Amino acid sequence: MFPAPCFVLGDAHVGAAPVDVEETLLAMLERARGEAGSVVLTGDVFDFYFEWTHSVTRPSVRVLAALARLVASGVPVLYIAGNHDCWGGAMLTTDVGVTYVRGPWRGELAGWTTLIEHGDGLRGKADAPYRVLKAFVRHPIVTTLFSWLPPNFAVWLATRSSTTSRNARPKDGGKALYDVAQGRLAGDLGLDLYVFGHTHARVVERTPSGGVLANPGAWLDEPSFLVVTPDAVELRRMSPNGPDETLTRLEKR
Repeated sequence: MFPAPCFVLGDAHVGAAPVDVEETLLAMLERARGEAGSVVLTGDVFDFYFEWTHSVTRPSVRVLAALARLVASGVPVLYIAGNHDCWGGAMLTTDVGVTYVRGPWRGELAGWTTLIEHGDGLRGKADAPYRVLKAFVRHPIVTTLFSWLPPNFAVWLATRSSTTSRNARPKDGGKALYDVAQGRLAGDLGLDLYVFGHTHARVVERTPSGGVLANPGAWLDEPSFLVVTPDAVELRRMSPNGPDETLTRLEKR
């Protein structure tokens, strides 16, 4: 159970994003210490994240510290691994203290029965080649071999493919993954809410089954996020100098 109000955001791609994107993310995590009951990260918080035993990638330091402060203040954080930051481990779970999940997570989110997935590899034939690549790069033997590379060289190598992946936006604007999300809700009447990321296309919409599908969009593009309470799901745009702008609000049936 992740208590209300739950702030949901993702796809910040820290490390490749402009400095102001990281600054607004840090401001949001600091703000969440006083306002949020819990926080959910939908993946790709970092453009590349990998854990070595004795090294930390420089672009991740400030965000990891902010997450550790958030957890230490009593706000639980659920971190869904994306395709750019799927190599997390003990540093995230033990040192930072987040709940780190590779693959789907199902549970209670602010009173909503919720399924959360990053979204990579869920399309049918369109993602078939990627699913093969995904199984390869996440295989324990491959990750162990990668961990033996010098960090500077390993990060340079990884960020080359990371840039290609980040810039390869779906030609359909995310419609195929949106259809998958609708199917998730239609096929499970026990679900109130389905949350996903990956497409960088924000949406909050009620489906014919009565459930709500939601994507907070990409923090990389603009600081939009979800606020989930027992009564509603809101899509908001963070404002640094005033109240947030509410873009969409759907009440729970």
